[in-house]
Amino acid sequence: MRILLVASAFNSLTQRVFAELGDRGHGVAVAVPDGDDALRAAVRRHRPELVVAPMLRTAIPRDVWSRYTCLVVHPGPPGDRGPAALDWALHDGVTRWGVTVLQAEAELDAGAVWAAVDFAVPAGVSKSELYRGEVADAAVAAVLLAVERFGSGRWTPTAQDGLPVRTRPALSQEERRIDWRSQPTESVLRTLRAADSRPGVRDELLGAEWYLHGGCPEDRLRGEPGAVLATRAGAICRATADGAVWIPQLRRCRTAGAPPGVKLPAALALGDLLPPVPDVPAPLELPAHRRTWSDIRYTEQGEVGFVRFRFPGGAMSTAQCRRLLNAYRFACRRPTSVVVLGGERDFFSNGIHLNVIEADADPAAESWANITAMDDLVEAVLTTTDRLVVAAVAGNAAAGGVMLALAADEVWCRAGSVFNPHYRLMGLYGSEYWTYSLPRRVGGERAAELMERAAPVSAARARALGLVDRVVPGPAQEFAGAVTRMAADLVGESDVPMRIAVKKATRERDEAIRPLAAHRAEELARMRDTFFAPDAPYHALRAAFVRGRPVPDLAERLDALSGFSLPGVRIAGKEAVCQF
Repeated sequence: MRILLVASAFNSLTQRVFAELGDRGHGVAVAVPDGDDALRAAVRRHRPELVVAPMLRTAIPRDVWSRYTCLVVHPGPPGDRGPAALDWALHDGVTRWGVTVLQAEAELDAGAVWAAVDFAVPAGVSKSELYRGEVADAAVAAVLLAVERFGSGRWTPTAQDGLPVRTRPALSQEERRIDWRSQPTESVLRTLRAADSRPGVRDELLGAEWYLHGGCPEDRLRGEPGAVLATRAGAICRATADGAVWIPQLRRCRTAGAPPGVKLPAALALGDLLPPVPDVPAPLELPAHRRTWSDIRYTEQGEVGFVRFRFPGGAMSTAQCRRLLNAYRFACRRPTSVVVLGGERDFFSNGIHLNVIEADADPAAESWANITAMDDLVEAVLTTTDRLVVAAVAGNAAAGGVMLALAADEVWCRAGSVFNPHYRLMGLYGSEYWTYSLPRRVGGERAAELMERAAPVSAARARALGLVDRVVPGPAQEFAGAVTRMAADLVGESDVPMRIAVKKATRERDEAIRPLAAHRAEELARMRDTFFAPDAPYHALRAAFVRGRPVPDLAERLDALSGFSLPGVRIAGKEAVCQF
């Protein structure tokens, strides 16, 4: 079936729907239009049999939905209406929620229901984690069911007449406002988690207006409510009425004539405004009973060491890469035979930290520092020859994050993961030893195709290509437990010592054929040329991605850079913005 995906951004959900529909043999095109006219043009150009909107912030024009069947994904159960469904769900503390695929019509979210899937909401989850995990799983299941029903020609969607309807507006900043002197910690956390990605919680801090992004409880530090008490790995700890919370990221509120603020590690964003508070590192082996924030942790079970990391948005700054490398080296000094590298849920890694780079006084120099720090980390994994390394990919991975995973001996991913094993949508050649790791996994011809085509790859497709060794079914919340059991089983296999010996011999053979240093030098030479060329597309593409704004002729740049002009993969519209 010819299906046109219409979205406000080629975000994680849109990418997953695109990949899953493609896996099932549908011809899928993608339009990221900058207005109704661009949307109409895309429909005329593609003449789809069906239009699907996985994530659309605006209404589909009447002349489109009256002529074509248009299915809209709403992140709420039937009867829920409004633009902030997930915000309200987490704000209200619901324990079950759902996703509805409904037919577009004049009244938003009021169309007939083609499919609906519900799910349990895990305790303590943030909006972005929920969206990329349980919501995405439910949305994909509902879209696939709706497409199947539409294709059968025998299904009649169910009108919402008679359903209890609740229409709520966007959750305002006034409703999100935190009263640090009276609100208990759990209430503060619920507010922060309901806005962790967008829009953030607007607040006054140290004489300036900021958006707060993310929140985690702190079990020991205490102080004057609202005060900044400490820092840790770029996050700040802020006192509440009865405790404290860690806030990983801040974004400066926009002022007249200034560009949009950039979401940054909180301490970095504050800069000179940060008071002289202590830096309180968390131990790498943090006791399980502690309720505090740490983006890197190490645990050990028998002969398996787990290096768990969790960076907001999956981006890895220079400092984060270096700290993760130190943690990995610590793990490699332990008496284990297997090291598992990855988080418990959500993003694995998306590579270099474009926000930190954009905010730096010298973005080219910071780009260079960041990519070399990523290379150092990947090299450490590639050259580990005394134990097996497993990459546990709980969520999505892109660019250098994919190459970090491929540096391991085995890659295990959750069934809902999406891979973007390319760099070209950001105008980059790529590094992280991709010229070694990718061809050894999929072969030279397939590696070139993946890099040129620049299309998202589903977990199932990644397994078929050889990018992934095991696909782990089940919801996001169960992935960590499944990986722990699988790692124990791996250790129990009698061939682990033999596999380690074969791995060492293979690395020595490959090094003799072409040293890793040669791969690194070639890749970094290309990257350096791009970073330090002021007119390179990378700089405009990075700024657009980071600041969430379109760039003139960006769609044409994407088309030229990514190979989206290949059959079955297209982006329409003059102002496409890719978001992972």
